[in-house]
Amino acid sequence: MPHEVRGVVARSKGAEVSMETIVVPDPGPGEALVDVQSCGVCHTDLHYREGGINDEFPFLLGHEAAGVVEAVGEGVTDVAPGDFVILNWRAVCGQCRACLRGRPWYCFATHNAAQKMTLTDGTELSPALGIGAFADKTLVHAGQCTKVNPAASPAAAGLLGCGVMAGLGAAINTGAVTRGDSVAVIGCGGVGDAAIAGARLAGAAKIIAVDLDDRKLEWARGFGATDTVNSRETDPVAAIRELTGGNGADVVVEAIGRPETYEQAFYARDLAGTVVLVGVPTPDMKIELPLLEVFGRGGALKSSWYGDCLPSRDFPMLVDLYLQGRLDLDGFVSETIGLDDVEEAFGKMRRGEVLRSVVNL
Repeated sequence: MPHEVRGVVARSKGAEVSMETIVVPDPGPGEALVDVQSCGVCHTDLHYREGGINDEFPFLLGHEAAGVVEAVGEGVTDVAPGDFVILNWRAVCGQCRACLRGRPWYCFATHNAAQKMTLTDGTELSPALGIGAFADKTLVHAGQCTKVNPAASPAAAGLLGCGVMAGLGAAINTGAVTRGDSVAVIGCGGVGDAAIAGARLAGAAKIIAVDLDDRKLEWARGFGATDTVNSRETDPVAAIRELTGGNGADVVVEAIGRPETYEQAFYARDLAGTVVLVGVPTPDMKIELPLLEVFGRGGALKSSWYGDCLPSRDFPMLVDLYLQGRLDLDGFVSETIGLDDVEEAFGKMRRGEVLRSVVNL
């Protein structure tokens, strides 16, 4: 029978979120019901609330989550009740042209639950990124559940579900950072700091953090930055070049998503270097670069979708590194809060006071 639970809903563009009673169906074929334990407050949730993703209100917010599978529907074999899982928003189909070519991290037909969660009056909810985890329970496609070691803290592990995986993957998967590389990261919020942590895991020799905020630069050092540049005070392109022997960095990760910072990333890389865009731009943004410079500098200009991750491969590995003490996921958790505190957490995020507020349920 359906479950009535608490959930955080954005009813209209720009309106403060509200706590509502959510009706969650029992899982159907290919679906899983998850008892949510923790969920990070991500910028994407704020984008949904502001109408920056689409206008399919009302939204059930929250997507960066970990929890325990409570029940599964017909045909589900990869997870079972009692499994500790991280939720992901790219459950690969296995059948599209990307999957069939052995590139499932690019899957073009990812799965979500077929059934809808609703308000008590029957209004259908749009779950953020197909997850909707600012709720005591949520319904997802079983492929959105990735089983990991239950020894991990739910508050830390859940962050792999979005922002931390996006940043780590931008460095390791998309940027292919390797031993001895020089890396620059522009924008040191949660995603940027995760890229720094990923570069350190990969063995980068020099990791340059760039931001306007000295507090964020100090956080970046904690995740592995060897050098910091306050771009409010110093030209970041000149500073990155100076710190890399005049050459520029082998890999530059742009974790903001703005034309001006992307241009900085383009000019701050070495010849044949790589630029990785993981910051999310708005639809109106445009960039103009001299085509001769694009040709003459060689290398690669890449976009990173979800850190080009494959959850079934990457989440268990990264949780193991966390449990070994080699990846400080706890360092991304600035505070733990309740469901009632999500709106306040959005304000702290906007003011740059936290890397991540995490809702514990």
